[in-house]
Amino acid sequence: MFFPGSRYQNLATYTVTLPSGAQVTAVRLPAPNRPPLLGAFPRTDAQRLDLVANHFLGDATTFWRLCDANGAVCPDALASRAAVGIPTKGR
Repeated sequence: MFFPGSRYQNLATYTVTLPSGAQVTAVRLPAPNRPPLLGAFPRTDAQRLDLVANHFLGDATTFWRLCDANGAVCPDALASRAAVGIPTKGR
């Protein structure tokens, strides 16, 4: 269901019944994770988060690790920050 390396791939699921009676499966949100930081990167508006992740973490799909390290729920939440904390490479 999720790509390899996704923060959601090993999370538990649960079933929700919608008002229409349809049942859908949902994934539990990951627990907050604030890993140690290597430092902060002064990011400009033109620098996409996936490219920053690729440069520092070696994988553009791990942009979510930047979100976790900075306490952001989604990548857009980092758009207004002048600097992005860079986590250590370990998970």
